[in-house]
Amino acid sequence: MNLTIKDIAQMAGVSQGTVSKVINNYAGVSEKTKKQVMDIITKMGYEPNFSARTLATKKSNLIGLIYAGKINVDMTHPYFNEVISSFKKNIGLLGYDILMFSNELFQSDNGSYLARCKHFHVDGCLVIAGEEVEEAIFDLAKGGFPCIGIDIELNGPKSSYIMTDNIDLSRKVVEFFYLHSIKRIGYIGGKWDSTISNLRNLGFFEAMNQFGLDVREEWIQYGDFHENSGYEAMRKILACQEYPEAIFAISDLMALGALRALKEEGLHVPHDIRIIGCDDIVACRYSDPKLTTVKQDKEKFGKLSAYMLNDLINGESQLKPVLIDSELIIRESCGTKQ
Repeated sequence: MNLTIKDIAQMAGVSQGTVSKVINNYAGVSEKTKKQVMDIITKMGYEPNFSARTLATKKSNLIGLIYAGKINVDMTHPYFNEVISSFKKNIGLLGYDILMFSNELFQSDNGSYLARCKHFHVDGCLVIAGEEVEEAIFDLAKGGFPCIGIDIELNGPKSSYIMTDNIDLSRKVVEFFYLHSIKRIGYIGGKWDSTISNLRNLGFFEAMNQFGLDVREEWIQYGDFHENSGYEAMRKILACQEYPEAIFAISDLMALGALRALKEEGLHVPHDIRIIGCDDIVACRYSDPKLTTVKQDKEKFGKLSAYMLNDLINGESQLKPVLIDSELIIRESCGTKQ
C-alpha cells in the first residue's frame, strides 16, 4: 500500500500541512500532535517521497562531489582518499548524502556543472583539484552555487576554498636542510599550471634565495605528483656529474619514485642522498628507509570543508579561504632525528 501525506493526515485527524511540518521537523506543531503523527508514520511504515520532500523543503540533503580537471585524482589517490573519508564522515553527521559526478564524457561536450547540480537538486558541491581544470568548475562558483574547493581557488558569492599554506610548507623543508648544514638541494616540483605546484615551487625558490643557497638548474626537475614521474625526474638528476646532498619532492608518491631510482643506482638513503616528500601518506611509514615528509592535516581538511559547505548552503556567504599549517614529520630518509 502506497500511502500519501493525505492518508497520514486523515488517520491522524490533522491537516496535510501539519503532517508536512512534522516530517520536515518544522516549528509550530505541539509535541502531542507531533507524537501522534509520528506514531502513525512508524506504524504504517510510511516513507516520504524524495522528490516531493525536496520540493517542499527546497533542500535535497545531497552534496555533489566533483573531481575537477582533465587530469584528475580519484578515490584511489592516497592523500585525497583520506580527505574525502573525513569529509564523508562529517558531512554525514550534518545530515547529508554524497552524489559523485563523472566528468569523462561530460568534458567532451562542454557541459555545465551548474545545470547538472540543478537537475539532481544537490544543495552544494565539494570540488577536488586536478590539472587542466575545466571552465565549468569556475562557472559553477561564479553562478552563486554553494561550493568548497580543496586545493583549488574558488571565488564566487557562495564559494570558498581550503588548502595548505604551500609556500610555508616548502620553506619548512629548505629551512630544515639549512639548519642541518645541507646546502646543495635538488628539487622535484610540479607543473607550473597547477596552483598547488606553483605555490610550492614559489616557496622553494624564495626559501633558497632567503638562505643564500645556490639553485642548480640541473637539479631542478618537474613531475605530475605520481610515482613514475618522480622516478624519471630523479634519473635526470642522477645523470648529472655532481649529485645534490638532498632532494625535496613535493609529493610522497614522487619521493617514493625518486627513492626507487636512487636504489637502482646503488645509492643509499640517507647516507648518500637525503630525501623529503610531502603529504604523509600511509606508505611513508613502511618504505625502506621510512620517508620523512611534510604532513597535511587531512582530517582537518575534511571536517572544515564539511562545516564550511554546510554554512554556505544555509546562507552564510562571508566565509574566507582557509590556509592550514603543515608539519614536518621526521623519519629515516632525512638522516637526522630532529
